[in-house]
This record gives sequence, C-alpha cells and structure tokens, in this order.
Amino acid sequence: MGASIAIHGVKVTIADCETVIVVPEIAVKEAGYIKTYSCKESGNAKHAFHALAQMVYFQFQDEELEIVEIDSPLTISDGRERTELDNGLVLCRDLAGKLHVLAHARQNRKKLLEAAYRYCTRWVRLDI
Repeated sequence: MGASIAIHGVKVTIADCETVIVVPEIAVKEAGYIKTYSCKESGNAKHAFHALAQMVYFQFQDEELEIVEIDSPLTISDGRERTELDNGLVLCRDLAGKLHVLAHARQNRKKLLEAAYRYCTRWVRLDI
C-alpha cells in the first residue's frame, strides 16, 4: 500500500492516483492480464476497483465519459511495482476523487471497458 500511484506518458502525467486499473489490449480475450493498483487496504480495494470500473463503464454507455487519447506507452508505478502499457487503456481515480481514462489510439474502448467491468464484478462476487 503506497502513498499514491503515478501514471506517466510522453504527453500525460497523473501523479496522485489512489485506484488504478490497467487494461492491456489482450485483456479483451484473457482478463488475467488486467492489473490493479490501490492505496487502500486490500479488503476495501476490490470494492474501489469495482466502483471505478462500473462508473466508467456506465458513463461510457451514457456518452458522458471523457477519454484522453494517447499515442505513447504509459508507465504505471506505485513505488514498489512498475507496469508498462503499450496498447490498451488505464482507468484511475485521483486522490481528489476525479476519474481519468487514458486510451491508446485505435483500441476498442467499449470492449476494454467491458473487460475491466466484468473482471472487477467477478472479483467482488467471489467474496460475497
């Protein structure tokens, strides 16, 4: 559990995230490639991931979601672990509670958001 999670790319930096879901392009076929980062206690984190994935997916369906298109790899780091993302998208909530979605160009955003939502929903339901 770190103080915050940072996302860096060539033209974008979000330095203070508390919850991050990394959805590589391959996650459309195999959800096991989805990675999650959180500053919260592990017991509460899965609910934060589910809430983030659900809100972003519903905002996308309602055409209310602002997606920042990126054209370079992203680095996601929590001070202990580091992930590189060349293709896919990243969902995050910053420390102020604002949602951010970063997506590589030419990605099927709907399918990637669905993969994240299904992954987080199943994760929560396994513990109910």
